[in-house]
Amino acid sequence: MRRVLRALMFLALMAFPATAQDTATLVADRVSVSGNSTLVAEGGVQVFYRGQSLRATRIEYDRVTDRLVIEGPLALSDGKGTLLLASQADLGADLADGVLTSARLVLNRQLQVAANQIFRSGGRYTELSNTVASSCQVCASNPTPLWEIRARRVVHDQAAQQLYFEQATLRLAGLPVFYLPRLRMPDPTLDRADGFLAPRLRTRSNLGTGVQVPYFKTLGPSRDLTVSPYFTTKGTRSVDWRYRQALDFGAFEVAGAVSRDRLRPGETRGYVLATGAFGLPQGFTLGVRVERVSDDAYFLDYGITEKDRLDSRIEASRTRRNEYISARLVSFQSIRAGEDNATLPSLLGDLTFHRRFSGGPIGGEAGFRFQTHSHDRRSDDPQDFDGDGQADGRDLSRASVRVDWRRNWILPAGMIGSALAEATADIYSVQQDAVFQGNTTRFDGAAAVELRWPWVRAEAGGASHVVEPVVQIVANSRTDADVPNEDSTLVEFDEGNLFALGRFAGSDARERGVRANVGISWTRYDPLGWSLGATMGRVVRADDLRQFGPSSGLDGKLSDWLLAVQVGLPDGVLMTNRLILDDDFDLSKAEMRLDLSRERYGLSSSYVMVQADPQENRPKRTQELVFDGRYTLAGNWTGKATGRYDFVANRAASAGVGVEFRNECLLVDLSLSRRFTSSTTVRPTTDFGLQVDLLGFGGAGKAGPARTCRR
Repeated sequence: MRRVLRALMFLALMAFPATAQDTATLVADRVSVSGNSTLVAEGGVQVFYRGQSLRATRIEYDRVTDRLVIEGPLALSDGKGTLLLASQADLGADLADGVLTSARLVLNRQLQVAANQIFRSGGRYTELSNTVASSCQVCASNPTPLWEIRARRVVHDQAAQQLYFEQATLRLAGLPVFYLPRLRMPDPTLDRADGFLAPRLRTRSNLGTGVQVPYFKTLGPSRDLTVSPYFTTKGTRSVDWRYRQALDFGAFEVAGAVSRDRLRPGETRGYVLATGAFGLPQGFTLGVRVERVSDDAYFLDYGITEKDRLDSRIEASRTRRNEYISARLVSFQSIRAGEDNATLPSLLGDLTFHRRFSGGPIGGEAGFRFQTHSHDRRSDDPQDFDGDGQADGRDLSRASVRVDWRRNWILPAGMIGSALAEATADIYSVQQDAVFQGNTTRFDGAAAVELRWPWVRAEAGGASHVVEPVVQIVANSRTDADVPNEDSTLVEFDEGNLFALGRFAGSDARERGVRANVGISWTRYDPLGWSLGATMGRVVRADDLRQFGPSSGLDGKLSDWLLAVQVGLPDGVLMTNRLILDDDFDLSKAEMRLDLSRERYGLSSSYVMVQADPQENRPKRTQELVFDGRYTLAGNWTGKATGRYDFVANRAASAGVGVEFRNECLLVDLSLSRRFTSSTTVRPTTDFGLQVDLLGFGGAGKAGPARTCRR
């Protein structure tokens, strides 16, 4: 404390630096005055001035020349990510001008630039001569970094956050591989700057071999544009682009590509994808999404996505504690083989108002929902060709009102009794349909009673078990009014809707009749952090009304058995398995998902099996396995593998392998993938990719484990 006060007293007397309001703070073991104008500080010297900090062994300040002579090792930091290290220095009192000898410039703790001398000017420019720049760890036993840039001269513009190289040579493992007379790069502290991004070598068997070189252009503080030309040996000419803009009330992004190739000579191909999110008054948000593609095969030909139904929409919504409001307009474009956009409901609009409130005198909780829906087909043909109620040009509009209510009671012995009900009124208007033409009114109601009896048991070791049997009796009533089923053709039977009043996904179809939903669940919670849960149940009906297909597991008076098991481990393992089995233990559906995330390896996989069901427009059985895994091979090397196997066709649909090297300064990503499936518009393709990124030098890639030096 004494050395600080003593130093401050001397500084106040000598006005170091000159203006009182900018007086520096000096901390040192020893402070002395030589003559009338020289201040000498020695031993653990620290100077703090205008956000800058200086650490050194010895500082000599001459009041006449207003300069500092500093003996190192010294470290000068501006507090904004720039650090200067040197053996000695001669600087102005404001630390803005001067010369540093045997120095290094360290930017954002990543990029290091070493030089014989560093010249500082105006507190903005730092000039380095005979430099070596790298973000790689250098060891005494092996002083050659993985990559380095050697230059005759480097200027760092601290205000513009730019680095300017003159006569620069890029070296890999000490070997020169590239020369540039001039090079400008953003320093690591800059988030956005004009310039080329890391190039990517890409080879596709259908398009040829080419290099994709993105160029990034800032268009102000809230806008930017990225353009990525791609030219290949097989005559492919493509330009990808992305425009982003932030606004006071939201942001949007527009991306796409324009291509010409030999796969479709004479055609200009491409796609557009635009997304936006904006804030509106009264707490509403506006979401916009536009997806369009020139032809059915473009996405697969260029390896962009496997999505085969495009969804463009504009939606305004608001979510509050007891309220949800949404209005949306959606346009679909199918690029799936065998589907005709003229006969699909390609344009639809929805309006939903949903409110939860207290049940009032009858207690419990109630809800009110008002919803409208309309969809349109481009076709004007009303003919029902196959008699299944599906018409090529059918247009439909619906308005619905639903009221629901639920109340729970705690009964003796810890049982929970519930009563629930809902009533719905629909008005349908159907056009261009030979079967359902005109207006139809429909009323539906459902009521249920439910009994749950949770049992809890705690073991001496701290583990606990929860067992809960549930019985629910449901009765539905409806008027005799038939409407087309447009939104409820696919049915899921799982633990989420085992005790639901209806299992159809939409509003057009309603589950009818009297039935009992029965089931039991068991969960074990272990004090070590893992858990195991299982659910089993089925539906018992008074009558078989033939509403469900054979693959749903819900057809017949007795549904199939639902069995679901979930295992969660504290070290990043989650497994879910769901089976639908009949009384003979034959599978109707099976689904399994495994997620494993550990420091050294990870796996995400899913398996699905669904029986053929013409009622759900699935003429063949579906059985597939999909996986995506990674494994740390050694140190900085990571292996990757992806795959999709079709057990029905008994062949792989796609497969991919890759290897990645990542350390503190370099990223190398090598990948090879193959898509085996084909159609009338797409052929099997092989894709090879190579990407190299110099981390800490104009790139945004995440650094990996740093190199370790051996003693």
